[in-house]
Amino acid sequence: MTTTDAPTARTPISLSQSTYAALPPEVGRPAYDRAKVTVGIVHFGVGGFHRAHQAMYVDHLLNNGLALDWGICGVGALPQDRRIVDTLTEQDGLYTLVVKHPDGHREARVIGSIVEMMFAPDDPRAVVDRLADPRTRIVSLTITEGGYVVNQVTGEFDAADEAIRADLVEGATPRTVFGYVVAALAARRESGVPPFTVMSCDNLPGNGDVARRMMTAFARLKDPSLADWMDEHVAFPNCMVDRITPVTAEEDIDRLAEEFGVEDGWPVVCEPFTQWVLEDHFTDGRPPLEEAGVQLVPDVVPYELMKLRLLNASHQALCYLGYLSGYRYAHDVCQDPLFVDFLLGYMEHEGSPTLPEVPGVDLGAYRHELIERFANPEVRDTLARLCAESSDRIPKWLVPVINRNLAGGGEIDRSALVVASWARYAEGTDEQGDPIEVVDRIRDRVMAAAARQESDPLSFLRDRDLFGDLVDDDRFTASYLAALESLHTRGARATLEAWEAKTARG
Repeated sequence: MTTTDAPTARTPISLSQSTYAALPPEVGRPAYDRAKVTVGIVHFGVGGFHRAHQAMYVDHLLNNGLALDWGICGVGALPQDRRIVDTLTEQDGLYTLVVKHPDGHREARVIGSIVEMMFAPDDPRAVVDRLADPRTRIVSLTITEGGYVVNQVTGEFDAADEAIRADLVEGATPRTVFGYVVAALAARRESGVPPFTVMSCDNLPGNGDVARRMMTAFARLKDPSLADWMDEHVAFPNCMVDRITPVTAEEDIDRLAEEFGVEDGWPVVCEPFTQWVLEDHFTDGRPPLEEAGVQLVPDVVPYELMKLRLLNASHQALCYLGYLSGYRYAHDVCQDPLFVDFLLGYMEHEGSPTLPEVPGVDLGAYRHELIERFANPEVRDTLARLCAESSDRIPKWLVPVINRNLAGGGEIDRSALVVASWARYAEGTDEQGDPIEVVDRIRDRVMAAAARQESDPLSFLRDRDLFGDLVDDDRFTASYLAALESLHTRGARATLEAWEAKTARG
């Protein structure tokens, strides 16, 4: 990748296979013959993160003359995926990755590892055939935390989900990732083809284990013998993935055209930092990912807990309080000393004590590095993005921290304030009375609970699917109720000031 500092007037070139070689020299581009790349990975969920992360790693290998049989076929399974499928298809799978440095430098590189795109609703059979093809040896997933249809309390598969019920009907055409993957595994078993590896790249504790449990639970409802075969033969490696990748804005598209001369319908922007820690457990081979900087380890758990309980939980710690205080971007929040002290306090005194030893990691340095990453003004990660889908995030990232600290007598006040700030945010109006667009798969449910807080201050916490038994814990509820009352009477910033003063006193 190369860097630019100032705009240069030029006529942008529409990105495609036939034009990318003519792009300005400061734009990196594939050095390999894409015609020689064959599909070895099928990926569900070709969003920004996949394109800033996994697809980038594979592109790195291809540029080094490796992994030509590990190209990516991207699949959109949901109706809203049509736009990304159409955009990338028009661009022959190519897109631009723009890395934004804190000092304003930007690097642009065209990524070529996605060599095929499919929109599953248009031709479900073709997707199953692609998955059943012996050349497909990995099926990877970024389907969001909610895509695994896990009951938040029991941890079991939620077979009552409407789309899942439709896929369980005998002879049904697949509609969900579960339907496609299990149908293809059934076809491979029947034809004697080795199964592919299912590789979850979502922000879930034990993401591979979750994928295994949910996929086999679905299969057991379809065909118990297939589920037994999957348990014995299909690998589901755990991994930890990390790269802050905000939603691409129109401004990003315009600046790419103006500064780099690339007309791209859907580029990706991201921070410089990237990390992938992956369990080395595959069914039918894998690319030499270690050659691209991936850490292959026997046990991912310490790394994933570090990331989930420090980085991801800290995003929740800053987003609701930051939004209610009037901020709209993560970097603005993390350039405010009050918020920095709060975040470091959460990470040091509540998040870190729940972690096992993380091999080769200085947690003190890691915590400060996170603040620096969050404060990158070029990334412009919106608080609205971080506040979205909280019902899939707080239970997995923060509630385990609270439970561990309650069990061990650790600190919980900062975490209680974070949960209370979500409850306040979910009321749907900010401190100036302006509406908040709450984005959540169970939006009506969480907003209804938040609306009852005036008459029942614990109403939000009573959702045991989200919070388990926290509502029964007197120590937690005392801190939570004090936080919620303060948010209502004093506002977010004054509450945070009081909370920091309180925790400083011990």
